[in-house]
Amino acid sequence: MAKQPVDYQAQLAGIDEQFQMVRILDEEGKVVNPDIMPDLTDDQLVEIMKRMVFSRTLHERSMALARQGRLGFYAPTYGQEASQMASSYAFEQDDWLFPGYRDIPQLVAKGLPVDKAFHWSRGHVEGNNYPEDFHAMPPQIIIGAQLIQGMGNAVGQKLNGSKNVTYTYTGDGGSSQGDSYEAWNYAGRYKAPIVFFIQNNGFAISTPRQKQSAAKSLAQKAVAAGMPGVQVDGNDALAVYAVAKQAREWAAAGNGPVLIETITNRLGAHSTSGDDPKIYRTDEDIQSWTSREPLIRFRAYLEEKGLWDEQTESDYVESVKEEVQAAIKKAEAAPKQKVSDFLKNMFEEPGQNIKEQIEKYEAKESE
Repeated sequence: MAKQPVDYQAQLAGIDEQFQMVRILDEEGKVVNPDIMPDLTDDQLVEIMKRMVFSRTLHERSMALARQGRLGFYAPTYGQEASQMASSYAFEQDDWLFPGYRDIPQLVAKGLPVDKAFHWSRGHVEGNNYPEDFHAMPPQIIIGAQLIQGMGNAVGQKLNGSKNVTYTYTGDGGSSQGDSYEAWNYAGRYKAPIVFFIQNNGFAISTPRQKQSAAKSLAQKAVAAGMPGVQVDGNDALAVYAVAKQAREWAAAGNGPVLIETITNRLGAHSTSGDDPKIYRTDEDIQSWTSREPLIRFRAYLEEKGLWDEQTESDYVESVKEEVQAAIKKAEAAPKQKVSDFLKNMFEEPGQNIKEQIEKYEAKESE
C-alpha cells in the first residue's frame, strides 16, 4: 500500500512547516517518487487521461466558438487539465462541487451536459438549471465566493451526519479575497468536511503571483486556519490525484478541511473578455511552461506502460468534437429568453409593481 503524500498529524503539530511540493512524475513522465504512487488500475489511469484530453478538446472548441460569437464569457483551461481533472476524479459522485468560472471541465466530468455549460457561457437561464440530485452548483463568477458557500454546505453536511464532503476551487488571485479567508477560518474552527483547491496558475488576470502575496507558498495559508496545507505539482496528474484522494479521506473521516495548492500555469488568456497575456508575459515564460504542460507528461507515462497511443488519442478527440458540436447546436436551438421570465425567475413572490411589469412584458412578447 502506498504511503500518504503528506503527514497531516505531524504538520498540524508544527513538525513539518516546509510545504515541499509533492511530485510523482517528472517532466519526462518518469516516476520519481514511487512510495506515494496511488493505487489506480490501468482502466482508471486511462480514464484520467481521457478526462484531461476531453478538457483540452473542450477548451479548443470553446475558444473557436467564442471567436465565432457563438459563446459568451469563457475562461480558458489550457495547461490546467491535471490540476482540474485528476483532482476531481478523487471525489465521489455524491460529494458536492462548488466551482469557479474556470471549472467547467470538472462540472462536465461530474455529469453536467455540455449544452448546459454552453448555456451558462451564453447567459441563458438553462445554464443554472440543474437536477436536484446533481450535487454541484453553477460556476461562481464572483472571485472566491464559492469557497464561503462551499464551507456553508460542508458545515450542513456535518450537521446532517453525511459521510460525503464538499470540494471547491479558486485561483491564486482568489486566495487573496476576504471570502476565502473567512471560509478557511470557519471551516478550520468547525472541522467542516471540505477540500479547498487553490489552482496557482501564476496570474490573477495580469497580476503575477509574486505581487499578490508575500507568503512563500499559498498552501501555508492553511496554518492560520488550523488545517493541513499541501503544495503539489499541478502538472503531475498522479501527484494531484494522490493528494486529493488523501484530502478527501481525511475530510470524510471527520478530521476537518484541507487546503491544496496546485502549482500549474495558465497557458493562455485569462478569459475571452479582451485579455492579452503577451502584454504582461514573455514568450520565453509561456514556452517554458508549455513544454511542461500536463498532457505531455501523463501521455509519456501511459505510453511507456502501453496504455495509450497516438491513434487512441486521435480517435477520442474526434468523438469529443462530435459531442461538442451536437451540444452547441442544442444550446443554439433553445427558446430565446424573455424579460417576463427574468422577472419571474428573480421573484418567488413578486410585488404588485413587478406583477404589472410581468403582465406588460408578456403582452409585448405575445405580439
